[in-house]
Amino acid sequence: MLNLKNKTAIITGARQGMGRTHALTLAKAGAKVVVSDISLENCEKVVKEIKKEGGEAMAIKCDVSKEQEVDEMMKKTIKKWGKIDILVNNAGICQFKPFLELTEEEWDRTININLKGYFLCAQAAAKAMAKQKSGAIINIASVAMGQQGIGFSNIAHYCASKGGIVGMTEAMAVELATYNIRVNAIAPGMIDTPMIDPIKKDPQQEKAILARVPMQRMGQAQEVSNLVLFLASDESSYMTGSTVVIDGGWLAG
Repeated sequence: MLNLKNKTAIITGARQGMGRTHALTLAKAGAKVVVSDISLENCEKVVKEIKKEGGEAMAIKCDVSKEQEVDEMMKKTIKKWGKIDILVNNAGICQFKPFLELTEEEWDRTININLKGYFLCAQAAAKAMAKQKSGAIINIASVAMGQQGIGFSNIAHYCASKGGIVGMTEAMAVELATYNIRVNAIAPGMIDTPMIDPIKKDPQQEKAILARVPMQRMGQAQEVSNLVLFLASDESSYMTGSTVVIDGGWLAG
């Protein structure tokens, strides 16, 4: 039912982890996919995976914190496929650092990629979508977005960026609805990707986190990608401005 045939999708941070799985999933559903990240070589590997399965994709190197590179990515996409139907803002970093030791440079780098990068990509994509009066933007946030009664140590800069994404998503949804552009966010919990390797290397920390998850396990990237697919498809045509939590019951617990 979730058919993306004749749709064009851009996925940022798609060389590995959840981004890679998002790209593979949307391509399998019929979308033409732009696999974007800072490593063109790794993006090309994902493109080969997609093409091996009969899908259509291209790799574009892009640092989402740089407006010129973002604009170039949009131009290349439109030049090749004529339009942009879906943007999955997924690129992000998470550096563990105690708040009292956090430097201005580390703060700026995280905000520039995780929040400013989402803004630049969303604005550039929305300008193209507004002309065609349709589009779907999916912003990947996190349960570490604040306002949930659960604090996260050593990632204040990451939490600030993810909370900002949720607020920006709601504001974008209100403004862009008139153009028939839907904007939603996804807030994953503990998902088994390279980003959480530092946690997995500390068995005690991993055990403590999983003890707070009612389902008693980490999520898989594919489980998040299934939700991305739904929000990208016409099946979610009346959803905008929502933040959907997918965390095994963590926040509910």
